[in-house]
Amino acid sequence: MKIRKNDSVMIIAGRDRGKKGKVKFSYPKNGRLLVDGINFIKRHARATGRVRQAGIIEREAPIHMSNLKLVCNKCNRPTQIGFRFLDDGKKVRFCKSCREVID
Repeated sequence: MKIRKNDSVMIIAGRDRGKKGKVKFSYPKNGRLLVDGINFIKRHARATGRVRQAGIIEREAPIHMSNLKLVCNKCNRPTQIGFRFLDDGKKVRFCKSCREVID
């Protein structure tokens, strides 16, 4: 996956289009990411003893990575991500618009 945990992302599609957030968790098998403060859903929950109160609970749901773009730290714009190898053989991500290394 090109987008990883703690990356800054912008939503490019869906009802939260234009919002920015930070990736909290990654689900690489499904191609989904959990972004802080984005894609809230409502779930109706039954009370479980004294642990949880019944009612409508709002929580964040994972969003597909095709609806996100990484925000570059240097140019501060949503950008595409490329990979390249440094002189020492290390593989790094880079911003395709300003050519700055992200990792």
